[in-house]
Amino acid sequence: MRFADIPGNDGLKKTLVAMADSGRVGHAMLLFENEGCGALPLALAYIQYLNCTGRKNGDSCGECSSCRQMSKLVYPDAHFIFPVNTSRKVDVSKPVSESFLPLWRDMVLKNPYFIESEFYTALGIEGKSGAIAIAEAKYIIEKLSLASVCNGYKTVLMWLPEKMNAETANKLLKVVEEPPEKTVFIFITHRPHKVLPTIFSRCQSYRVLPLPKEEIAERLVDMFGKDAASAERQAAVCGGSIGVALEAMGDREEYVAFMQIFKDFTGALMTRNLNAALDASDRMAAIDSREKQKAFCIFASECFRKIYLCQQGVRDIACIAGEEAAFYSDAASGMGRTFCPKALAMMDRAVMLLDRNVNQKMVFCDLAGQMFINF
Repeated sequence: MRFADIPGNDGLKKTLVAMADSGRVGHAMLLFENEGCGALPLALAYIQYLNCTGRKNGDSCGECSSCRQMSKLVYPDAHFIFPVNTSRKVDVSKPVSESFLPLWRDMVLKNPYFIESEFYTALGIEGKSGAIAIAEAKYIIEKLSLASVCNGYKTVLMWLPEKMNAETANKLLKVVEEPPEKTVFIFITHRPHKVLPTIFSRCQSYRVLPLPKEEIAERLVDMFGKDAASAERQAAVCGGSIGVALEAMGDREEYVAFMQIFKDFTGALMTRNLNAALDASDRMAAIDSREKQKAFCIFASECFRKIYLCQQGVRDIACIAGEEAAFYSDAASGMGRTFCPKALAMMDRAVMLLDRNVNQKMVFCDLAGQMFINF
């Protein structure tokens, strides 16, 4: 992966290149993004640039042995950690990232902009919550204690560090704070506020910005072979995320189902029909996995954000599809202006409870009741 292959975030690219060229490489950095906006390809391009022996014009050469190995994600000094669980695709009793590396490589090489729900499906753990357990910390410490194979930088790329528990973070704390020479940690998160403070405070943090819709449309056509008209339509409503656009173009059925539940739920709130609101909450609880239930909560939060933007008179930046314009207009006029911020907080709490394995029916029943009271 080369920087030239990645759209947008030119300022961040220049910063990464300058750090590598000057030799003043931070030992730990955290990239935070909205899902699918390109933090993973940027991190991979940075690792490739750090170890490239033929750098030119602010980019890796793509031709040296290090570049060729990174292009296939088999560079021996690059280690990848991500949330896992027991899987229908990998037969191990104590899953760790290393067991899933072939599936990880296959997914990243096909689409480095994937979002979390697609990742869990690819690994065969879609009905479960992924986690980064203490075994991963032991694996990292063991690998970093060994000499570099290629005499370059040893890197640890951790995708979704918010999935670490406190025990794992504490085990890693010393090596993150004082790593061996020429060792770099890169953490990629979608929810920086959920990364444990012990890790967050030891990293240089960089924001990966959403992409302009023109660049998204171009990449959807050139990189993924999508129809130009569909690409332009999705680029306008995906919130600057190639990953979100690709998911919408590939799994329209789930989007339609989520939207219908959200419409029925908000309709029940606006008509003050508690029974209908509870019926909608039952449908939320019936979504077939916790990860998809959390995905629905994130989807609903985005819908409330769009309603709020309409209420503030900045509808142009809300990224609303034409066929949904009437619904958002009606919702914006039918909801109080203080409700959407409260709804976002309640949705975030629901995600937290789902992460803690609270009974789904209780979570969504309570959500419906709290929203009904606060509407």
